[in-house]
Amino acid sequence: MTFQRKLRLGFSLMVLPALLVGAEAIRSNILQRRALNALGASLSRTRTYAELETAMFNQSEIVWRYLSGMDSTARREFDLTGQVIAYWQRRWRGELHPDETALAGQVDALQRQIDSVSRRVFVLYDSGHREQAYTLAQQDLRDRLLPQLTALNRYIYRQAREASVRGAYTRLGENLAFERKVLLAVVLLALLAGLGASWRIAEGLARPIRELAGAMRVVGAGDLDHPIDVRARDEIGDLARAFAAMTANLRDAHARQTTLNAELAAKIEQLERTQSQLVQSEKLASIGQTAAAVAHGLRNPLASLRAAAQLALHRADPAASREQLAAIIAEVDRLDRRISHLLSFSRPAPFHPIPESMTALVDGLLHASTQLLAERDIALETALAPDLPEVRVDPMQMEQALLEVIANAVDATPPGGRLRIATRAAPTDDGCAGVVVEIADTGGGIPADIVASVCEPFFTTRPEGTGLGLAIAKRYVEQNGGQLAIASTPGVGTTVRVWLPAAAPAPALAAPAPAPIRERAAS
Repeated sequence: MTFQRKLRLGFSLMVLPALLVGAEAIRSNILQRRALNALGASLSRTRTYAELETAMFNQSEIVWRYLSGMDSTARREFDLTGQVIAYWQRRWRGELHPDETALAGQVDALQRQIDSVSRRVFVLYDSGHREQAYTLAQQDLRDRLLPQLTALNRYIYRQAREASVRGAYTRLGENLAFERKVLLAVVLLALLAGLGASWRIAEGLARPIRELAGAMRVVGAGDLDHPIDVRARDEIGDLARAFAAMTANLRDAHARQTTLNAELAAKIEQLERTQSQLVQSEKLASIGQTAAAVAHGLRNPLASLRAAAQLALHRADPAASREQLAAIIAEVDRLDRRISHLLSFSRPAPFHPIPESMTALVDGLLHASTQLLAERDIALETALAPDLPEVRVDPMQMEQALLEVIANAVDATPPGGRLRIATRAAPTDDGCAGVVVEIADTGGGIPADIVASVCEPFFTTRPEGTGLGLAIAKRYVEQNGGQLAIASTPGVGTTVRVWLPAAAPAPALAAPAPAPIRERAAS
């Protein structure tokens, strides 16, 4: 309710008592008019009965005129007067109240007696018994029935006067008593309504202002998420809604600023990564050129040395000589593998992605690793989830990456340990479908201070290592659009997770049922 309407309501409440008093005056006037109408109706009934009374007395006079012989038309006039009496009887009966019908019955009975006696007088007179007719008219009509009619008339007039005055007085008294009650109720109602309306209007004006002031203090202190309850529909409500809209705009601007800051931080982080990658690329380019020159200069002499050692091995007789020659061949092969690692890392490999099932790809690698695991006395557990979405990768690169990870896990696991390989669906937080390959060992783990460095080129903790296996794996995984993460607990083991995006857009996958874990015998 607006201020204007509240003020109008307040002024309307001031006018309300006058309106109620006026309404009561109108009602009282209506009741008084009804009382006057009732009194008029009573007087109308009295006038009707007076006509009836006059007609009845006229009819009795017609009998005497007939007996005197001076009026030959009196008999016919008697019948006409009877019709007039019947008319006024019906009209008077229709005007009576239900409790007054007994009077009409008495008048009807008396009229019938008068009519009966009069007709007997006419019969006697017409038959020549004029003395008897005169005597009957004198005794029954004049001395008996007309005095009864006179007495009945007095009673009826007295009842009518008393009923009219008593009814009017009673209605007037009831009207005055009710009017007194109404006026008292109007005074009490005006007092209560005025006080209640004043309190409600004052509270309706003060409460929204207090709430809005409190919300302004909270928002001014920096809490832009503070809810602003807008319930008023007046000008204060409009002000509160405008303040709420302003707060929402500030909140949106703050959110946009936060988003922009986050995007700026992400861009800075991306630039730092790009810069690091550029520096790393420069390093790798220099290393690649050096490695290519070194490999070219070493591989040919090593090939000649290995061929000579194999030739000497076939011709050597003493066992000691054969053992030394076999050691030379093994060392040459180890040097050749290191040179191959160095060349694989320094030269960009061709990239040919195709849709591939990671479960099938991992299952194919297990056959190549079974002999190595059996030689190391390492148990193999697999949990390969079926019906995984396909990924778009270069199979050769992913096989090489997974083999490097498995080789590192086997080297870190002592005899009697366990290697676990699992695949599962793993959607990202933004709903992007993907597949995860987990390779977990039960080795000694990696210290927390060097976990971040194990994928850097030439970083290794083993004297015989090249430090390029995990670096090659990470490069291949990222080149195929995936991510490689390492989690390790010293003394418990290490888990390498390789995440790859699905080949085609798909709805977010529900968490699949855990794949059955089976232990593959290392034989």
